[in-house]
Amino acid sequence: MRLFERAEDLLLDAEPVTLASPACLSHFVLVPRAEEPPAQGEEAKPPPTGKAHEIEIRARALAAMIDGEVPFLVAGKYAQFAYTGIYRETKDLDLFLLERDLPAAFRVLEKAGFRTEIQDARWIGKAYFGDSFVDLIFASSNGLCVVDDLWFQHAREGAVLGYQVPLAPPEEMIFSKAFVDERERFDGADINHLIYACGHEMDWERLLARFGPHWELLFAHLSMYRFVYPGARRQVPDWVMDELCRRTQAVSRAGDAASEVCRGHLISNEQYRQDYELRGMASVDALPLCLSPGWGSNVAPPRPKALGTGSA
Repeated sequence: MRLFERAEDLLLDAEPVTLASPACLSHFVLVPRAEEPPAQGEEAKPPPTGKAHEIEIRARALAAMIDGEVPFLVAGKYAQFAYTGIYRETKDLDLFLLERDLPAAFRVLEKAGFRTEIQDARWIGKAYFGDSFVDLIFASSNGLCVVDDLWFQHAREGAVLGYQVPLAPPEEMIFSKAFVDERERFDGADINHLIYACGHEMDWERLLARFGPHWELLFAHLSMYRFVYPGARRQVPDWVMDELCRRTQAVSRAGDAASEVCRGHLISNEQYRQDYELRGMASVDALPLCLSPGWGSNVAPPRPKALGTGSA
């Protein structure tokens, strides 16, 4: 693992991701060279506490995944920063991957000194190193937003912790964030910032297809975006709003559904519990919303590499 000489080395972005504001660099610290992973059978020593070591462990995880040739996408706050230039403190590193690649990810991370576990078989595994951890995400907690091959096909490149890595596409980030509406967490602001920064170059046909029968949720988020940024409404193409308005009008004319149904469980694990338990409302099946690998253009996904090296 390389030694970072400047804070900028952690954040240097490459096309087509927009370079973040230098003011954001103050949130990062220099990262010392990580120690070699423990020998086989030797227990890994917990790292000292502190932000520098948290970043060091995240970089160690990236190095392990790259060296082990396990396909992954960086998402979460690091990808959000790469696209928007807005940085917030984060407690972990989010890596998205195909479910079939989770065992391989566990193997390479364990070799690098991490302890791994499947936290929830529906959507997430974790890799721990002391008090630090990495999330290995292959779906959303509601079972709808499954990571498929198109996430990788449309990935963009960006620099994270000294490595040139594939980032989760903004379209798929919006898709997964749209279903997060808990009392303690709502990702609407992240969606608004992604649209503001990337809307003019996004694949709106693919995003609309992603939502499938749950297009009304996309319409709700786009309406909120237009409220927040009235001077940047053209980041969303007119045809998208026209199509969603047409669908809304058709649904309104059709009237209420035939039965008492609540889809609240698709956006919150807790906030609509009373609708099912007290009011006796029916839920809907959370069927995975996947697109076939042949959907859209066939683009080779970017491959991760350490910055300052040749092609991986």
